[in-house]
Amino acid sequence: MNSTRTPLIVDPSELEYPSTQVAPQLLGCTLVRQLPNGEQIRGLIVETEAYGLNDPACHAYRRRTPRNAVMFGSAGVSYVYFIYGMYCCLNIVTDLEGVPSAVLIRALQVESLPISILAALEQTQPLTPKQKIRLASGPGKLCRLLQINTQFNGLPLHPDQGLWLEHPTSAFQQRLEQQPNAIIQTTRIGLSQGQELPWRWYLANCPSVSKL
Repeated sequence: MNSTRTPLIVDPSELEYPSTQVAPQLLGCTLVRQLPNGEQIRGLIVETEAYGLNDPACHAYRRRTPRNAVMFGSAGVSYVYFIYGMYCCLNIVTDLEGVPSAVLIRALQVESLPISILAALEQTQPLTPKQKIRLASGPGKLCRLLQINTQFNGLPLHPDQGLWLEHPTSAFQQRLEQQPNAIIQTTRIGLSQGQELPWRWYLANCPSVSKL
């Protein structure tokens, strides 16, 4: 991704493409959550899934509804929904307005975590190194850690909203260039329809991925 408008933050215009094109490009971007107290949680996106037009697994497959209306809107907006009565999932709307398309953020590799958040997580016992690596290794886990709920549904990814995307670093880009098999493409997880579509991408050999 390249932007002539901002050197760091991903501009919505960069997301105005089909989800299958955007999903792999989001790998290596940093998702930043600024909490109400000003502290930040930063995580490298290491796993994504694409959902879009003519996709039986997409929430907007049959028709437009109040629940999925955000998917038909502008690119660069959050589509957050509640599942299983306990988890939220963060999606990023893509493609042109009127075309239902979104990328599910499946996992993050946490890069920075406020001491206050870590202390709350370790109230009963210290986290093991493996547990720390997998704090955001799933769509529900990352939303819980970053305190993302349905109040973010329909909001643009922007610092003013406390949630935004930053471009991959030059070091990450160099890593991809040096490792041609650094990104794995495979089928999506936990679906009853569209299981055969290879619309899931993740970083190879990354311990923060939800499921290898």
